[in-house]
Amino acid sequence: MLLGLSCTIHSELLLLLRAIFNLMLILLLFHEGFNDVIPIPLCRFQQKNYQYVLAFIFAIEEINRNPHLLPNISLGFDLYNVVHSEHRALESSLIWLSGLDRDIPNYTCRRESKSVAVLTGTTWAISAQIGTLLLTYGPFEPILNDGDQFPSLYQMAPRDTSLALGMVSLLLHFRWTWVGIVISEDKKGVEFLSDLRREMDRSGICAAFVEMIPVTEMSPFSRTWPYHLEIKDISANVVIIYSDADTLTSSTFSRWDDLVIWKVWVMTSQWDFITNERTFILDSFHGTLSFSHHHGEIPGFENFIQTVNPSKYPEDIYLAKLWFLFFPCMISESDCKTLENCPPNASLGWLPWQLFDMTMIEWSYNVYNAVYAVAWTLHEMLLQRAEMQPMGSGEGLVFSPWQLHPFLRNVQFNNSAGDSVNLAEEGKSDAEYAILNFWNFPEGLGLKVKVGEYSPRKSHSRYQQVSDLLQTPHSVCSESCSPGFRKTPQKGKATCCFDCTPCPENEISNETDMDQCVRCPDYQYANRQRDRCLQKAVTFLAYEDPLGMALACTALSFSGLTAVVLGVFVKHLDTHIFKANNRTLSYTLLVSLTLCFLCSLLFIGRPNTATCILQQIAFGVVSTVAVSAVLAKTLTVRMRQWLVSGAPNFIIPVCSFIQLSLRGVWLGTSPPFIDIDGSVTAFCCVLGYLGSLALGSFSLAYLARNLPDTFNGAKFLMFSMLVFCSVWVPFLPVYHSTKGKVTVAVEIFSILASSAGLLGCIFVPKCYIIFLRPERNTSNVLRNKICSGRK
Repeated sequence: MLLGLSCTIHSELLLLLRAIFNLMLILLLFHEGFNDVIPIPLCRFQQKNYQYVLAFIFAIEEINRNPHLLPNISLGFDLYNVVHSEHRALESSLIWLSGLDRDIPNYTCRRESKSVAVLTGTTWAISAQIGTLLLTYGPFEPILNDGDQFPSLYQMAPRDTSLALGMVSLLLHFRWTWVGIVISEDKKGVEFLSDLRREMDRSGICAAFVEMIPVTEMSPFSRTWPYHLEIKDISANVVIIYSDADTLTSSTFSRWDDLVIWKVWVMTSQWDFITNERTFILDSFHGTLSFSHHHGEIPGFENFIQTVNPSKYPEDIYLAKLWFLFFPCMISESDCKTLENCPPNASLGWLPWQLFDMTMIEWSYNVYNAVYAVAWTLHEMLLQRAEMQPMGSGEGLVFSPWQLHPFLRNVQFNNSAGDSVNLAEEGKSDAEYAILNFWNFPEGLGLKVKVGEYSPRKSHSRYQQVSDLLQTPHSVCSESCSPGFRKTPQKGKATCCFDCTPCPENEISNETDMDQCVRCPDYQYANRQRDRCLQKAVTFLAYEDPLGMALACTALSFSGLTAVVLGVFVKHLDTHIFKANNRTLSYTLLVSLTLCFLCSLLFIGRPNTATCILQQIAFGVVSTVAVSAVLAKTLTVRMRQWLVSGAPNFIIPVCSFIQLSLRGVWLGTSPPFIDIDGSVTAFCCVLGYLGSLALGSFSLAYLARNLPDTFNGAKFLMFSMLVFCSVWVPFLPVYHSTKGKVTVAVEIFSILASSAGLLGCIFVPKCYIIFLRPERNTSNVLRNKICSGRK
């Protein structure tokens, strides 16, 4: 037996608020007075939708008890149920308007209508069919914002413009970068997909698949849906679903109780995915994350629900239906209306939350605010009318719906939860979301936990741990690249699919999932894991080091020996052996060799900026002077006429100038410092120039080897250049194959060896003649050699 819903009537004024609800279960059309009830069975009873009715009644009773809001005036109401069908929604509205059991357009049997507003939901299609003053409590719909098409419609829900950003923020928090998307192929779904893809691309999240469900397939009577197997087999463990609550997607997904596919579903609170099946396995929607509009708690609502029972509202057929379904009640055989043998203290609070949620859900919250919005509007209208004219009979207080518009557009108030309510379009703000985690356990048990919040007006959103069997779900196309590796895109796949490649030599990546490795500065080097750069240790060849001490003593000894040779030459400057060898070139060569030995000391000891620069300048210039002096002596031996013309005197300045120019370019572009060696290319060019001078000198000396050599020493010049080249040719490969103080020691040894070679090959024979064979240092010997050479 079905019971009608009573209408409460008070003396001063009756204002009828018509509420049309899409319950989708049992279609009941109620008329004024509720004398007739027409039951039309459809599907099964959804108790969630009945909470909208209770929120509606709770708000009206709360307003009627409030002495400060509509004093001496009571609100009444009628309830209508509408099938999710544009045709049936229009039919229900015509029955309500005509006051008959049949839908007769442009006709009413009512003498006077006291209805001032209509609350409707849950979808925009139902709201669009009603052509009177309308407040819709369903989700915000941009299509209903058209003032030309719907001039009398007001939406209670906040905008969902930040929903896509909120979902992406949740994905980033749990590092879910590989997700599936199921979207209804309507205007709202396409717009949401565009927003979602834009935010996903911006945050580096990829779509494993995108399924657009055609609107033609969104029938509540559809039995098949071809996409569930693809979703089951896809590698993504997280799937975002966005669609109307009454489309094929919601009705079809609910039949997946036998598919334990272990996906995490991210969706809006419009979906009813709670199962009551008594199975021994977890259902497909276990662990679902739902975005629900965040709102304050309405005080007294839970207590109101606990006290609701059929005896308190005997005409409420839905309440009687709930009692009959969930409590051991019997229907009286005498009148087939009364419930018997019910538990005396039975309450909706006894039911688990998945059967009936005691907390106010978001659409019930919108219903509550809609009733108050109308009440405050009527309150302002009555105050204005009382100021303009004295109150007469109650008949003078009846309003037409169109009269409410100027007040309803501007109504603003704070509800009992402390939240601000504003119906003006420009006053609506983006929604804030509470993120709920639903667990569906076997035997019909369920758990709903708030795991986070998201607000577009806050810089950081809060999330708690979402765990499934004590483990956070994992959804990525490729595992993250740890520090020391970089991402290498996989050909033909999304950007989230990549391989991890180790960083090259002396490059690092110190973060996860880096696209490129970063080269360490010259004063640092990469560690073995290549996840950080280490400071290079300053190593140098100290004087206290045995090797450094030995090289320093050797340098000082050779420089002293060279100075002694120079003194001997000065003492015997008038002898024939010195006159025949161009004394100026000999002095220049001896001084430059002395400086070569001494400049090697710049490489020993703790380096600083000055010594780093002086090392290269001093050695390069002094060595060039020494080699160019040998070149000039060789030319003197080869071509005697050059000695008369003074041409050898220009060889040393010209060659030295070229070396200074090369050094200037090197120091100007990439100078050496304590922690930087400088340009290797420039260093090789400087040594190459020095080697070319030595090679030229060797070639000329080789050609002059058969000339009279009593004093000119052409063979000794050739051997000196041979020693010089033998030292510096292997220097480069050895230099680059060593590190630290050994490199410095190699360079010092090369300087000392090459300089000692010049000193020994050129001047030791002359000293031998001066000290051991003085008889050969005469003009007669010189003339005999020349004559024998001519013969």
